[in-house]
Amino acid sequence: MIKKRYADRRDWNRIKQRHYVQEQVENEVFQGQVTLLQLIEVASPLDVKYGDETIRIADAGYVWVQQFPSDAHYAVTSMFDASGQLVQTYIDICLRTGMENGRVYWDDLFLDLIALPSGEVLLVDADELEAAQEQETVSQADYALAWAEAKQIQNQLQDGSFPLVAHAEVMKRQLEQQLKQGTPR
Repeated sequence: MIKKRYADRRDWNRIKQRHYVQEQVENEVFQGQVTLLQLIEVASPLDVKYGDETIRIADAGYVWVQQFPSDAHYAVTSMFDASGQLVQTYIDICLRTGMENGRVYWDDLFLDLIALPSGEVLLVDADELEAAQEQETVSQADYALAWAEAKQIQNQLQDGSFPLVAHAEVMKRQLEQQLKQGTPR
């Protein structure tokens, strides 16, 4: 079953205290919804392991900037540590993004890309997409869409032409300013 996921991460019990803001953005690089999630207090940090490298992606003081381009089949989450350094960019390939009861969501198509600051790009969860296709959880058309979208974004990440990694830094500054002015949710 395709899972609907929400940008505010309200259902993630790891986050004990948060600040959250979302905004419709239209500029020369991007059109769509952008959210900022500040992790104020967490039950425990979250570390992920890629090969021999372990990266912390969630802890107190971390900030996640999520970009949901209109009419695209992906959502981009850029994760920054407490000192403001980018630790990874996670790209969920999705069937659609949208708004539901004021909440930004995406319908996850299982396949994901991870771009590390080192320049390394990882394609992950292909096994989940394969299983979903075999179980007919995703149609053949959605399966093909997921692979085509992932390959295109992977190529752009590798050649440096994917603009939303740098755009996340711009949006982080803008939305943090908005939070300072007293509009967290």
